[in-house]
Amino acid sequence: MRQFAFSLVLSLLPGWVAAFEIEDVAYFGPRDSAQQLQVISTADIEFFRPMITSFLAENPDTSIHYTVASSTELQKAIIEEGQSFDLVISSAMDLQTKLANDGWAQKHVSDATRSLPAWASWNDMLFAFTQEPATIVVSKTGFENLPVPRDRHDLINLLRQYPDIFRGRVGTYDVRQSGLGYLFATQDTRASETYWRLTEVMGALDARLYCCSSDMIEALKSGELLIAYNVLGSYIVNREDYDEFTIILPADFTTLMLRTAMIPDGARAPELSGLFIDHLLGQSFGAGAQSLVHPDLDLSPVDTALNRIRIGPGLLVFLDQLKKRSYLSEWESAILQN
Repeated sequence: MRQFAFSLVLSLLPGWVAAFEIEDVAYFGPRDSAQQLQVISTADIEFFRPMITSFLAENPDTSIHYTVASSTELQKAIIEEGQSFDLVISSAMDLQTKLANDGWAQKHVSDATRSLPAWASWNDMLFAFTQEPATIVVSKTGFENLPVPRDRHDLINLLRQYPDIFRGRVGTYDVRQSGLGYLFATQDTRASETYWRLTEVMGALDARLYCCSSDMIEALKSGELLIAYNVLGSYIVNREDYDEFTIILPADFTTLMLRTAMIPDGARAPELSGLFIDHLLGQSFGAGAQSLVHPDLDLSPVDTALNRIRIGPGLLVFLDQLKKRSYLSEWESAILQN
């Protein structure tokens, strides 16, 4: 087969040197291809595989080297180390906006980008191609005899009512390490003061902290957790075993993250990068496009409570170093009580 993909450990990649921490690497397409696209992304390989496969079906002489890193490590790779990538894809919209705002991105204009709704792009540099809700996820097995919360107020009451059951079995992001976790937390803060009360309740129950949605989901599956807060719903519904979980779109407000793509300033193959972006946008917005939200995530019940994060300089507020230090200090006081 000319088109194939396989995961590689870092030691198997001769000549590849990187100080930033890599979570996974995969190579797609013919190894002898003259057209190579170097992608760095926060999205797991399995999540992104269908988008790469469909692109290579239309461009069979292209290969894609796909590197997975956390949003903070992605920033380090681009800004501190000057690593050479052709495309940067991230769920941390604030960090993506900072990269573009600080001159680390180049513009891309095409028929596909011109036809985007205003909320889906910024300054011809950032382009949204998914909408992914932050959800509350519970283990069906673990919740067999417990009421399932509808919103954050229900969750607070549930945790207070059954502290012995939930102690050490509630999970959420470690916002000191996770760019997406920090984004969700600051957006929660903007939307409602309920977030701080919830964080204090989770902290009193020795909440477990995670880097990413996939780790929280695995902890739910193993029984380590009973409930996880602010998990990306898209990561659940893309699993074969997702019927083992109950996905809750909070009725008070459901935050929608936009996963964005950009072409870094030092891209070696900017035209190929633009072609890939147009492919993503065509799948999301073009004729016969699929919904930006996975079909198994029905947002209609919370339509009036949707809180779509908007791309743009407004996201930079909580990246101010003084404000961020103050926020993290308050968050640590709430979540780390022991």
